[in-house]
Amino acid sequence: MKRCAVFIPCLFLFLSVSGQVKTGKNKDTDLPPPRDVKLVDEHKDGSGNIIRTIQYLQNGARITETIVIPAMAKIGIHVPVDPDTMNKDSVMIMVNKSHYSVEVYYRRKIIRSYKAVFGPKPLENKTMAGDRCTPEGWFKIQNKNPGSKYDKFMLLNYPNDSAMARFNMLKAKGAIPASARIGGDIGIHGIWRGGDDLIEKGVCWTDGCVALKNKDVEDLYALVKVGTRVFIRK
Repeated sequence: MKRCAVFIPCLFLFLSVSGQVKTGKNKDTDLPPPRDVKLVDEHKDGSGNIIRTIQYLQNGARITETIVIPAMAKIGIHVPVDPDTMNKDSVMIMVNKSHYSVEVYYRRKIIRSYKAVFGPKPLENKTMAGDRCTPEGWFKIQNKNPGSKYDKFMLLNYPNDSAMARFNMLKAKGAIPASARIGGDIGIHGIWRGGDDLIEKGVCWTDGCVALKNKDVEDLYALVKVGTRVFIRK
């Protein structure tokens, strides 16, 4: 089984996480995580973009996936700040799906950038429950769970009014089934112990959430509060 290549232009996981806020009827079924992940090839093209081909097992099938990460992607920025004294009202998170990154801005200046992965269709906007896509637009952190099975979990207020309006419009146009649900339980979280390699290689394994390495999600967790604004873009 082979997936189409994901082209990244230059310019989140329906998981039932223990202790987090649940959305009941909008909860989706967890899929087994990818196993036996292998880096098949990695090189740079003429523009300096990273071309990476990976293979892994999921549901008994061998998946081959190619991603392109732009040369301009910002990863690894770490500006010293004190989470205990900073004004967290001045913190904003930017999730850039094209760059496979999460950036943190403090007083309009970038202070952090982490590697991130999403669902298997990272460049598609979420339309309904079960599509495994990460929603785009403005959201807020609705709840913080320090004891998630994925290390730390920051639940987003999806679906918000904007997402609901778009969902209803798609239903009215017949673009999605009349029986479709909008979904929920979207957030930013870590990964199981020993799973950081999936983030490093860029394996998009979630059902719509944004996944980070555990050391990064712990760092981010200390910088934000309930109410922190999050912008997710293609």
